[in-house]
Amino acid sequence: MILVTGAAGGQQGATGRKVAELLLERGEEVRAFVRADDERAAELRKLGAEVVVGDLREITTVRPAMRGVTRAYFTYPVTAGLLDATAAFAAAAREEGVSRVVEVSQLDAQPEAGTPRMRRHWLSEQVFDWAGVGAVHLRAGVFFENLAVVVAAAGRLALPLGPPSTKIPLVAGADVARVGAGLLLDPDPVDPVCLLTGEMSTAGAAAEALGVEYADLPPEEWEAGAMEVYRDAYAVEHLTHLWALFRAIGDGDHPLYRVTGTIERHGGQPPLTLREFATG
Repeated sequence: MILVTGAAGGQQGATGRKVAELLLERGEEVRAFVRADDERAAELRKLGAEVVVGDLREITTVRPAMRGVTRAYFTYPVTAGLLDATAAFAAAAREEGVSRVVEVSQLDAQPEAGTPRMRRHWLSEQVFDWAGVGAVHLRAGVFFENLAVVVAAAGRLALPLGPPSTKIPLVAGADVARVGAGLLLDPDPVDPVCLLTGEMSTAGAAAEALGVEYADLPPEEWEAGAMEVYRDAYAVEHLTHLWALFRAIGDGDHPLYRVTGTIERHGGQPPLTLREFATG
């Protein structure tokens, strides 16, 4: 039995939903953890998943969901509560003797990272490691889906990234899910950290791939309008810091700005391009 969180899906890559579907297609037993018993949960049941409803931050719902589980996939949206959810999930997984937890982190998760969310992801990784549950950390670049949200709201790629030459490390949510599913099913030992960048782009090239224009917004203008789009102060905080980080690096080189071979190795196919994502 494999427990998959985020199984209902969402606008931030929906990797949990994609992982659940990939595992079910391969005939695996899947327990899908969702926040609400809605039409998305009903669709998962039709696909063959066992659905459990709960709050990842609440140990009283996480412990029962973990019973009988051998491996698990953990993802948490860009909103408040990551560390609470991590602690509950890691404790329940340790108690149950789970042998591998594949969890979604961020590309530059470290104590000195440039955004509060990245620093929290590093702390989350530490908790999973201390729990001794065979944690594998998927350190992913910016999801294509994040750019799509901006385009849907503004009709153009309007971001405070500076000139069109500013570099952005990108990855498709589908590729993160393919790697996640592959690692959950791999019987062999694997590296505890997987860097996931499927495409190195620039702000201008990304806009072109999405079929829109790029507009460099003043940071204060972007932040002022972001709440209307995301309706979550935590998400706006993270993205504001993230765009500022890319703006500061600009078109310079960075050790993490590399397309990684882990996507093809663990996901079974070359990474999707942003253009394929936009036209697919």
